[in-house]
Amino acid sequence: MNDPIHAQSLTPLDFDISKEPVPTDPGANPFRLVVDPVMRVRLRRALFELIESHDQELSRYVGEGSLALDSYKEYIELFAHSLKQTMSSREGVAYLLQACGFEINKDDINLTPETRWKVQR
Repeated sequence: MNDPIHAQSLTPLDFDISKEPVPTDPGANPFRLVVDPVMRVRLRRALFELIESHDQELSRYVGEGSLALDSYKEYIELFAHSLKQTMSSREGVAYLLQACGFEINKDDINLTPETRWKVQR
């Protein structure tokens, strides 16, 4: 009898798994965002490392007993607040710029950049 389970052989598949995100083709983006894919990878990596750093610091404070949390909701609120404080500072923006390969004086960082839309809405 032909047993379908035994008739098929299982073959392992090789996958190339790396920690580097695969850059997307900016031309394939329906919004036509034209940003260098390498720069996007650098920025994503820097943001991920920033998130990991904040998570580790909050975890350390909780582990030491110096920070009390009642719920995941509260943790996420504190986490978001911490990221917001960092990203609204010259040091936080400087970190992202440096991670993307730019050397800029912190005093030259614009914390309130103007969004210049080409189309009136």
